[in-house]
Amino acid sequence: MWKGKSKAIISDFEDIHRIITYRHLLSQNLGVKDPLRVVALCDSDAFYAACEQVRLGLDPALPLVVQQWDSLIAVNYPARKYGITRMEKISEAKRKCPELVVVHVATYKEGEAEPSYWENPDTLTHKVSLDHYRRESMKIIQMFKDGLPTAEIEKASIDEAFIDFTRPVRDEILKRYPYLAQVPPDAPNGLDSPLPPPPPICWDNLGTVIPAHPNEEQLDGSSTTEPQEDVGASETGAVDGDDSSTTWHDVALSVAAEFMMNVRHEVYAKLGYTLSAGIARNKFLAKLTASYKKPNNQSVLRDVAIPNYLTPMPFQKIRFLGGKLGKALAQEYDVSTVGDLLTISLDEMQRKFGENSIWVYEILRGIDRSEVKEKSAVNKSMLASKNLLHPVTKPSQGHHWIRVLAAELALRLNEARENIPALWPKTIVLHVRHGYDSSRSKQAAFPFTRNVTVDVIAAAGDKLWKELVGTDSSRSTPISITSVQLSFTGIELAETGQRNIEGFLKARPPVSGDQSSAAAGSTKRKRDEREFSEPPFVQLAAEDVREDVKVSETSARVETSFVCKRCGKRVALSDVDASAEDAIARDMLAALRMEHEDFHFAQELAGQSEDVSAPRKIRPSDTPVTKRKVPKVKEGIARFFTQR
Repeated sequence: MWKGKSKAIISDFEDIHRIITYRHLLSQNLGVKDPLRVVALCDSDAFYAACEQVRLGLDPALPLVVQQWDSLIAVNYPARKYGITRMEKISEAKRKCPELVVVHVATYKEGEAEPSYWENPDTLTHKVSLDHYRRESMKIIQMFKDGLPTAEIEKASIDEAFIDFTRPVRDEILKRYPYLAQVPPDAPNGLDSPLPPPPPICWDNLGTVIPAHPNEEQLDGSSTTEPQEDVGASETGAVDGDDSSTTWHDVALSVAAEFMMNVRHEVYAKLGYTLSAGIARNKFLAKLTASYKKPNNQSVLRDVAIPNYLTPMPFQKIRFLGGKLGKALAQEYDVSTVGDLLTISLDEMQRKFGENSIWVYEILRGIDRSEVKEKSAVNKSMLASKNLLHPVTKPSQGHHWIRVLAAELALRLNEARENIPALWPKTIVLHVRHGYDSSRSKQAAFPFTRNVTVDVIAAAGDKLWKELVGTDSSRSTPISITSVQLSFTGIELAETGQRNIEGFLKARPPVSGDQSSAAAGSTKRKRDEREFSEPPFVQLAAEDVREDVKVSETSARVETSFVCKRCGKRVALSDVDASAEDAIARDMLAALRMEHEDFHFAQELAGQSEDVSAPRKIRPSDTPVTKRKVPKVKEGIARFFTQR
């Protein structure tokens, strides 16, 4: 058994105190182990409240809160001085501050295509919308990308983003100190020789530099709650002691601090939002550093300050160490701070909590090797949901919420397609929860249409609702639906230069002379009326596959049909399509293949979404049912985490 406590020593952190060589500086990409790595976490101050303050053109000094139904979801810093906190009741907040400005979030209402700021929104008929905050968040992220084109930017949440400054910082160091670009002839170890001593650093106007030897007040962390009048106006930091401990990584931090300061100035000037930031050597430390001094400030954590910054910190404040795992560690070793846990060896920790506890061992020492990865611009799914205070008890009541959710999906999809017109979802999914225990879902292929409207999405949602819940006349048992979710999945980007099937169906080549114009007009009207409700191909019967209807290889005409390898059926162009010019017919056949593949894909989705309560017919060809696997009991550190 491990017993007792002792103080942590600097050698526990020697992994982050590495000698930086020419090879480190001149290498293109050393990844997460780069000793010159610099990462920042940028956090928008009281973001929802700031969005409303900017939208309404209010004085930032006014106390303002954002309300959602009866609770508060955002409190700006002037309001926090009155002791107002998030999730507090609005009546209590107004009692503390009678001049409080209260803004209820925008809400969707049936019959409205866009959310609005209603005077008295009702949870029984309205749905909360965060679209305005989402758009403002995208503006900030885009300004990061424009101002830092060579940095890696990862959106962490609606109001946070990680920025990997390693590449732009390295380029700037070589630009400022060109003598580092060449290895000196007398370097003892060539590329592996240490860099010469760094120049002195002036930290003025670069933010708050966390001291290497803090006093008790400085260890308290967040030391200000008052926003500055001007971004960076009073942000000065002095490094305690002399410059003997200055490293090239400190130079990298100072360069990143300059870049971050410029970006924050730009966001404030153009959008009116103040930002706080933490700058350190990895994501974990940057996240902790960002909250050191807020709002409207940026804090810098030098390597030399990491041990004294972490050791007195309650370890259960660290992400993923505040739940079951943190409680287990506290009980097992009778510890409360990071410094207490540093005395436990890796072997001891792995013996108690499994091999994967090396993650805990490293995090306690400020080591984090997770990458900053830019997320795809294409969201694979979009979800609109509503938790119902008063459950739906009749199937006919579902139409109201389907239309409300459809309005949100229509707005979000159309906004996404403004930037990327080729985006389209493959599937629409309806999910309902009965009470608090059971839930069911249905999905179907989402039909293509030129204009995405609320009516189009609501029609698809209503169809799924009838299949999943039924109608008033078809149900014999009562229902109690407490949650409704409508979503798009499989949102993909079409390939460049690819034409959709609509182009082939609507733009026809001229018909031959023996066909009358009246017949052609009738065909076109029928095709327009169809509006893609039928598969745009002619599917032949199985017995027709044996007939030799394929054009011979020696024929001058291109092939107008193909045999599907999945279903064994021959699929052919219509007579009108087959009579088109060779190039057009070839394109039509290619599109036909793609549509037929989508047809099979939709069938597979429909099969996956069948109601589990419906009896399944067993065919002789079906494979025998295998025994259900018993979930494996998690071992080690994994048992302390819940899979989402």
